[in-house]
Amino acid sequence: MPPATEKHTPRIVNRKVYRDYTVLERFETGIVLLGTEVKSIRAGHADLTGGYAVVEGDAVVLRDIHIKPFEFGHQFNHEPRRPRRLLLHKHEIKRLVGKVTLKGCTLIPLALYFNRRDKIKVELGLCLGKHTIDKRETMRRKTADREAERAMAMRRKS
Repeated sequence: MPPATEKHTPRIVNRKVYRDYTVLERFETGIVLLGTEVKSIRAGHADLTGGYAVVEGDAVVLRDIHIKPFEFGHQFNHEPRRPRRLLLHKHEIKRLVGKVTLKGCTLIPLALYFNRRDKIKVELGLCLGKHTIDKRETMRRKTADREAERAMAMRRKS
């Protein structure tokens, strides 16, 4: 009997977040989607760049993420940039509202993925914007780490 293989499910990551923001905290949330959106995400056709979440009343809504229309969806297809509701408990929403209003932070989607039970989850980050100086410092640190790693590799070879 052949070994059970795990089917490939894409993990869609928002890479620009790590360059432009400092991630203070991470949350895993559920998301309300239509059937054609799930099929598009399974095919890897989603873009989180520019997306953000806002608290509207007693719900958290994810805005400006692009999920490409499913090519075989026809008249039942979805709107690519429609607002999508995130699934959080009330106490989690209250905690997020407090942090967003006091610290001036933003809620940004970091990743979109399937969990072990095959449910789509959004990794939401509580982020604080970086200034140009902070970005330069991050680049310097990465360059220094890379050079140190290269030097160690050269030393191991000889």
